Amino acid sequence: MSSLPNEIGSRWLRLARLPLWLLVASMLLPYYWMLTGAFKTPPELIRKPPTFWVQQPTLKNFHNPDWAGSTADPERQPGVFQVNVDGWGFARFYANSLLVTLFVTAVSLLAASFVAFVLTKRPFPGSRALFNLLLLSMMVPWEVTIVPNFVTVAQLGWINSYAALLVPGLAKAFVVFYFRQIILSIPDELVDAALMDGAGTLRTWWSVVLPLLRPALAAIGIPVAIGEWNNFLWPLLVVNDAQYMTLPLELGKMAGNLTFSPQSAAVLMAGSLLASLPAVIAFLLLQRQFVDGLTAGATKG
Repeated sequence: MSSLPNEIGSRWLRLARLPLWLLVASMLLPYYWMLTGAFKTPPELIRKPPTFWVQQPTLKNFHNPDWAGSTADPERQPGVFQVNVDGWGFARFYANSLLVTLFVTAVSLLAASFVAFVLTKRPFPGSRALFNLLLLSMMVPWEVTIVPNFVTVAQLGWINSYAALLVPGLAKAFVVFYFRQIILSIPDELVDAALMDGAGTLRTWWSVVLPLLRPALAAIGIPVAIGEWNNFLWPLLVVNDAQYMTLPLELGKMAGNLTFSPQSAAVLMAGSLLASLPAVIAFLLLQRQFVDGLTAGATKG
C-alpha cells in the first residue's frame, strides 16, 4: 500500500527539521557542559574520558568551607565567591557589570529613541544630513575608534573610573536607526494631536511615542544589554584597578590560570554559570516582547 501524500509531506518536514535540531544541540551542548561542570569536583571535571553527568555533585565550586586561605590541594580550591583580586571579590565584579549593563542599556535606549523621534517627527534644517552621518558611522568598525576613544577618556582623566565604563557606550547609531524605522509607522496625526493639546516635543516623546515603543525597546534592549554584559576589550583598556573590574575581566583572569592550574576549571565553570544567568533570565521574561518587537514596524497603517 503506497503512502499517502500527507504522510510523505510529514516525513520530509521532519527531515527538514533535522538541521535545526542539530543547530540547537550544538548551541546547548556547551551550556550543558558548563552547567554540569559547575557542580563537578575538580578531579571529575578533568577526568579522561569525561563524564557527561555529575557523579558527585558539590557546591564547593561556589563556596568551599574547607579552603584554608592558601593551599595547592586540588580538593581545596577556593570557591568562586572566595576568589579575590587586590581585596575585591566576585560579588564586586558582578555588581560592577550589573551597574554598567543597566545604566548603559537604559540611558542609550532612551537617548536613541528621543533622537529618532526628533529626526522623524520633528525634522529641522540639516536633520537629514545628520541622519546620513549616523548611517555612515555604522560602516566604521568599532575597533577603529578604540584608539581615539581611549585618548579622549585618558585626557578627561577617566581611566580607572566608572565614567570610562559608562559614558562611551551611550552613543549607539544602529539603535537610532532601528527606532527611526519603528517611529515611521506611527501616524503623524497622533503626534499632531498631542501638539494641539499643548504637549511639547519632550512630553510628546515621553507620553505618546515611548509607550508605543515598548516591544521595540525589549527587542533591541536584549542584544544591547548582552553586548554590554559581555564587553571585555573596552574595560580591559580603561580599567586596571580591581575596584572597577567587570565580570568578563575577572573570568578572563581565571581562564588565564588554567594552564598552570587545570583544577581551577571547575571554579571557572561556576563563575561562567553565574555570569550567564542574567541573560537567560532576561530572555525568558521578555521573549514575548522580543518577538513582538522584531515585527514592529513591518507594516504601516
